[in-house]
Amino acid sequence: MLIKLDHVEKQYSGFHLDCTMEVPEGSVTALIGPNGAGKSTTFKALLGLIFPEKGRIELLGKPVEGLSREEKEDIGVVLSDSCFTGYLSIEDILPVLGRLYRKFDRQKFLNKCQDFGLAREKKIKELSTGMKAKLKILMALSHEARLLILDEPTAGLDVLAREEILDLLREYMIPGDRSILISSHISSDLEGLCDDLYLINQGQILLHEETDVLLGDYGLLKVTEEQYQTMDRSRLLRRKRESFGYRLLTNQKRFYLENAPELTMEKGSIDEVMTMMIRGEAI
Repeated sequence: MLIKLDHVEKQYSGFHLDCTMEVPEGSVTALIGPNGAGKSTTFKALLGLIFPEKGRIELLGKPVEGLSREEKEDIGVVLSDSCFTGYLSIEDILPVLGRLYRKFDRQKFLNKCQDFGLAREKKIKELSTGMKAKLKILMALSHEARLLILDEPTAGLDVLAREEILDLLREYMIPGDRSILISSHISSDLEGLCDDLYLINQGQILLHEETDVLLGDYGLLKVTEEQYQTMDRSRLLRRKRESFGYRLLTNQKRFYLENAPELTMEKGSIDEVMTMMIRGEAI
């Protein structure tokens, strides 16, 4: 496992994180949830920016506190609220990256900057939101990291800019021995990129599922009160009362399609499943 968290707990006033999750080699894993759910807290705990009260964290197969400087260089990071000062240009940060990372590929980095229209002499504060996001991704990819930890890397970007970044991440995964942990509010990005996902809310993991399984097996039933009372409810996960009766979440869509075809069934998207798992009642 390139990432392993075992009951990692962090307590703040009004918030308690208790997170268990794994990211295997060769996998793209998403951590999703609403604002304030615990995503950024989890990322900061992973990176040693905050210290949990309980639990165990492993990165690259070793306890996080035991990683050497060289091993830490195998991790590329993008945090939503961090970057170099805006008064530096790309030209200015080149020697910094060269000193930080032994495997920094200066020419490859500059070639990618040119491909994305990032001028070497332009100050970071003069870049658009999309250009800053691309620069952060390129810096994370510049030193042959085995693991990327990306907190909302496509936030605030238009469709074309997001697709360019997603293409970079797909290219990064080609060797087969690398992994990505990513958080995002944009479900369409996750559906086309991630192998599995964890849903977190109020500091707790509510769901872990393979993306293909979620998109293929999960569904939303719309039923009247009468239908709800007479149907087989053993394969339901959540319910939410609506004006027409109930909206129901199942992870066995095929069962209801085959055995109760009279019921209205909708495909479960990541957003719909997340909403039902958080706002729906357990059954």
